[in-house]
Amino acid sequence: MTRVRVGSFTISLDGYGAGPKQSVDHPLGVGGEALHDWVVVTRTWRRMHGMEGGAEGIDEEFVGRSSRNVGAWILGRNMFGPIRGPWPDMTWTGWWGDNPPFHVPVFVLTHHARPPIQMEGNTTFHFVTGGIHAALDQARKAANGMDVQIGGGSNTIQQYLRAGLIDELHVAIVPVLLGGGERLFEGVDLPALGYACVQFVASEKATHVVLQRQAH
Repeated sequence: MTRVRVGSFTISLDGYGAGPKQSVDHPLGVGGEALHDWVVVTRTWRRMHGMEGGAEGIDEEFVGRSSRNVGAWILGRNMFGPIRGPWPDMTWTGWWGDNPPFHVPVFVLTHHARPPIQMEGNTTFHFVTGGIHAALDQARKAANGMDVQIGGGSNTIQQYLRAGLIDELHVAIVPVLLGGGERLFEGVDLPALGYACVQFVASEKATHVVLQRQAH
């Protein structure tokens, strides 16, 4: 059965999923790169990016869990790139180079249509203008029984949370203060939406929290 989940989404101590002033030079906003210090050293992350070695332990366990059984991804437009408004041209193909780390279909939420982009390693970016439900319908079909991963950013995750469409959410909280950006849980009443904490464990670099939507 296809589950909709968020895995290894990192927030700062003051609740931000990215820093302010995102740009080509600052893909995660100013200071946002520090959010992912816990991820980039793990064995799974390094293998996904064509590198060897990497750390084991609690952080690796969560990154590994996040990457398993994913048949499709959904990303917000800001996660795909820094360009706003209509596409000025078709040259931008994401932050990740010719071989992005997804290796499955990726559905990008946008208000501006664009043809699909087929990348190396079985990643194809599809641009969805019909909103979160249309993107999820397409992603479920593409996942073919595997899970759909909501990759972010914060605003995209909020929309799916408010609609009660996320089954499981893994958040890593790191000892970084950003002071601005997008807060993940801004205006989201998690208990009213049926979410509860089912796991809470800390490593040296992050505190891992798993929320699940309880059956009504």
